[in-house]
Amino acid sequence: MNASARLTTLTRLGFAARGLLYLVIAYLILQTGRAEDPSGALQVLASGTGKWLLILMTAGFVAYGLWRLSDAALNVEGHEGGNKGLRERVGAAASGIVHLFLAWQAVRLLRGVGSTGQGGGAEERAQTALALPGGQLLLLLAGLVLIGVGLFQLVKAYKYSFCEHLESRVANEPWVRMTGRAGYAARGLVFLMSGYFLAKAGAQEQASEAGGMAEALAWLTSPWDIIVAIGLALFGIFSLIEARYRIIHNVPVDGMASKTRSKLPV
Repeated sequence: MNASARLTTLTRLGFAARGLLYLVIAYLILQTGRAEDPSGALQVLASGTGKWLLILMTAGFVAYGLWRLSDAALNVEGHEGGNKGLRERVGAAASGIVHLFLAWQAVRLLRGVGSTGQGGGAEERAQTALALPGGQLLLLLAGLVLIGVGLFQLVKAYKYSFCEHLESRVANEPWVRMTGRAGYAARGLVFLMSGYFLAKAGAQEQASEAGGMAEALAWLTSPWDIIVAIGLALFGIFSLIEARYRIIHNVPVDGMASKTRSKLPV
């Protein structure tokens, strides 16, 4: 198996790791009423399942992050030209960075130096941003970006565009489409709320108003918290479906390595 094929295999592991995180997030809400984001879900897994699962998830997150960054830089997925393709590649870059950050957090947990507190520290990060020159504008922009991401997720849910990258034998299965639609809709709502909290914190220059996924989930009242939790669980299941059936185009790792070696002085 060459380097490109190994990266593809580990990328599938990354989809599975993402799915597991969302299933943990949904489980905590449904069973204990505890609201967590992916970082908090990693801490829960680290405290209850041992290091081997985290090692596998870390490898998956690194591969997934590199694959998404490669897509942004090299257009591995063949995005169309124009603004739509540019938005998709920017989104791929952002997703890659987020998953590499999750890998870094998992490594810290493996080393025993990760945070044990609940939540994602959105208020602390907002306070840091507000202390910077133009921090208020940064928070406003970050909030608007998250709102845009949330709307994009809702559009994907409405148009079933999440099925475009699945193998044809499952892409049109009703249960797959239902799972993906509910999952992306729930995820979109969470992003919208998180973006609203950030934008509000920027507009009012109050870090206490900021919030991420954990704060958005904690803000929901019954029965909406249950409905959204079920949706996030379905997104986790859809991520597992992607781990098996997503069409993943290989990153030309071997070709790039050969080209780099050929340019080195002999």
